[in-house]
Amino acid sequence: MEIILLQDVANLGSKDDVVVVKNGYGRNYLIPQKSAILATPSSKKVLSENLKQRAHKEAKLKEEALKQAEILKTISIVIGAKTSSTGKIFGSVNNIQVAEALKEKGFEVDRKQITIKEDSIKEIGKHTAKVKFHREVVVELEFEVVAE
Repeated sequence: MEIILLQDVANLGSKDDVVVVKNGYGRNYLIPQKSAILATPSSKKVLSENLKQRAHKEAKLKEEALKQAEILKTISIVIGAKTSSTGKIFGSVNNIQVAEALKEKGFEVDRKQITIKEDSIKEIGKHTAKVKFHREVVVELEFEVVAE
């Protein structure tokens, strides 16, 4: 039996894959669970059209992400933090402060898209973070933590 997966199924395939399974597995489990549909000629045509449209939308999103990434590479960010006399920060600097600093510069970036190599920064100096605009577009952003 040939089916089209509507969602990822472990050890079988990912969404929108056309796979061949045994009749009982498809009819008694996958189709009632709404994990798959029968791969009829009409459903294959619908799937191919959906994949074309999704690819077109993905291309536009990736293009916008590349534009934002190019602009972001030119920006320098300075984050102020309260420090002791030895240069240690009271508390830490994390992706939330980086997202707020980007927002002040005019970039709306969700804090979940920002990853810092260290979990949290506890010293002043230059550091790097990765900003993920798209699954294929990741930018390394350098920022500086200074004492207030």
